[in-house]
Amino acid sequence: MLLRSEQAAPAFHKRGRIARQGENCWRIEKSSRSAFLIDGEAYFDALVQTLPLAERRIWILGWDFNPWIKLSPRQADAPTLGCFLRQLVEQRPALEIRVLIWAYGPLYSGRSLKVFREREWADHPRISLVFDHRHPLRASHHQKLVCVDDRTAFVGGIDLTAGRWDSSDHPVPWRWRRKPSGEAYSPVHDVQAMVCGAAARALSEIAAARWRRATGESLAPLDSPSRPPWPTNLAPDLLDCPVAIARTQPPRLGIRMRREAAKLTDAALAAAKHSLYIETQYFASFRVARQLRASLQRPDGPEILIILTKSSRGLLEQFVMAHNRNRVIRRLKRADRHHRLRVLYATTEAGDGKRAEILIHSKVIVVDDVLARVGSSNLNNRSEGFDSECDIAFEAQTPRQRRAIAGLRNRLLAEHLGSDAGSVASEIAQTGSMLAALDRLNTQKRRLEPVPIGSMGGELDPLPATALLDPRRPWQPLLRLRRWLRALKGMLFGHKS
Repeated sequence: MLLRSEQAAPAFHKRGRIARQGENCWRIEKSSRSAFLIDGEAYFDALVQTLPLAERRIWILGWDFNPWIKLSPRQADAPTLGCFLRQLVEQRPALEIRVLIWAYGPLYSGRSLKVFREREWADHPRISLVFDHRHPLRASHHQKLVCVDDRTAFVGGIDLTAGRWDSSDHPVPWRWRRKPSGEAYSPVHDVQAMVCGAAARALSEIAAARWRRATGESLAPLDSPSRPPWPTNLAPDLLDCPVAIARTQPPRLGIRMRREAAKLTDAALAAAKHSLYIETQYFASFRVARQLRASLQRPDGPEILIILTKSSRGLLEQFVMAHNRNRVIRRLKRADRHHRLRVLYATTEAGDGKRAEILIHSKVIVVDDVLARVGSSNLNNRSEGFDSECDIAFEAQTPRQRRAIAGLRNRLLAEHLGSDAGSVASEIAQTGSMLAALDRLNTQKRRLEPVPIGSMGGELDPLPATALLDPRRPWQPLLRLRRWLRALKGMLFGHKS
């Protein structure tokens, strides 16, 4: 169901494309079938059904990786991820599995050297596990990709590691939501997307390029005429929809900087006419805040709903991300003269009158009923040009595709409200407003609560340490010296620098 203002909007082809190849995205390719996998259980279930269909090649790229997790933790006899991958190569004589992980991911996730030492599952000649350290100082590999035979691909915010699996019910407490160590963890919400065909081949090219930079090994694309692997019980959300693929790649000597993901985010935010639905773990980008502020100041601007993580985990989050998030929110609240902004966090009932926060790890933007962006990029500086990222955006061309994108927004909102997508759609249809529907339905055990930051008082400018701890780009003294020498050469000898 669409907002009333969306129902009255002109046909999409008249409002212009948001994603533009070569301008704010790397490629635009069609996906024959696409699905939105909401929360870790849905994603891991899709992997369990799709990976055994692989014939020749599986790519796994991530910020972190844990071979001791189970993709189906509710099944007592389910194998660990490492054993599952080992079984696949033993059953398929032509299958090769390549896993590329950020070298420091296991250290940040608390498993230290164990993943480097205990690699029995990966000692098969057709399983390659590589830890990528070819990044600028303090930058990370943050892409989360799984590609199957260059024909089916998964991309979003979910790594194959501990602490990511949860159902969309997010019960508290829950015996299945535990790390391999047995430690329980809090509810977590995330989103992954699944694509097929040309879009999947393009994502496989990204995986192959990263592998080549990390290992020096070049692999030719696969050419298979067979149908892309797809779970038999998973109904696609979109058919034959164009998919924009946007990367973030920090510059290094010999490697050009790519900021397509940030540019695509800019274009998406600017294009919103009626509603902007945003889920993000970090919300600390003052560049994004400037765009949202301009939208809020327009009399005819869109409603803006931002759902984020309230609690800070770790020193960096507490010192930089949380303080800058608060300053960004204050800026937006002061600009919200037309009362079209909500900044909320997700909670659920935890017993004894207590409430538990649901960690928002997803990175989603839904613009009206025309574009849905899913990926690895948060709304902070690092994701704009310092870490490597990969986002995709589905841009509707038909009424059916528009309904699917509006449906994603309604499904996500319904999950946070303990409701269902049909009820959300009905309330939006009656009120003509996403925020009015939110107010009517936000009464259940699962609900959204405002981030407690007032609009009056408090700092508005970025923390002085922001450029150091949440940088937009790496510090590159060699590149700067090279540019300075070229400029000096031009001054002395009359050459253009």
